[in-house]
Amino acid sequence: MPYPDLQRLTICEIEPLIPQVVARYFVRENNDVLNDPRTHVVYDDARSFILTTHDKFDVITSDPIHPWVKGAASLYTKEYFEAVKAHLNSGGVVTQWVPLYESTPEAVKSEIATFLDVFPNGTIWANNINGGGYDLVLLGQVQPTRIDIGALASRFGDPRYAAVARSLGDVGFDSPISLFSTYAGTGADVQPWLTDAAINRDRNLRLQYLAGMGLNLYQSATIYSTMLSYSRYPETLFVGSDALKQSLREAIRRAQGR
Repeated sequence: MPYPDLQRLTICEIEPLIPQVVARYFVRENNDVLNDPRTHVVYDDARSFILTTHDKFDVITSDPIHPWVKGAASLYTKEYFEAVKAHLNSGGVVTQWVPLYESTPEAVKSEIATFLDVFPNGTIWANNINGGGYDLVLLGQVQPTRIDIGALASRFGDPRYAAVARSLGDVGFDSPISLFSTYAGTGADVQPWLTDAAINRDRNLRLQYLAGMGLNLYQSATIYSTMLSYSRYPETLFVGSDALKQSLREAIRRAQGR
């Protein structure tokens, strides 16, 4: 990983062939992460690992497969998110992938509502390349999130973070403004949209059946635009100069087609 302040990276992978065989084909994309001495690979189900480890983390990311795949819905339950929350260090961050393609409004709302039930201060970020929503990343912290765009702008120009800036540039983010223009809403914004959402619990796994109705459906643009209709610019989320915040406000508006 190019981030210079990283001390330890734990990768949890259930299929041993992925790190041992597949990862070698994506060395450039994954920054040769398996040969980084800071990397520790655990061969286990991610949920099993988080429920049994005594470790705590600054960042926990979850990028599972679609929840209609057998077993995957258990990585979208309230109980799983509560376990993740219990393993965050103070100020820690959790992110969760949410697909909009091959899904339905009911499934997406269940995924978001369940996450926000545990992380009510959560925020929503979109893959809005080419002006449309394809999938989302939910970001949660115990306390309200604050993002210092001025500090991050300085890091973009800091030689210590040059590799990080290059890595972000490879996927189209050449500044903190372009990175955070992916903002798509807060938990408070979308609550009216989520009033009929089913909370996904270990004892019902309702999401697995809701998600199954989305197989081979491509309604991502409609789901995304409906969700965005509830989104408002977050006045307290970003910290920085008036000029930076105004630039970001305009970039978010353009990205959302407003």
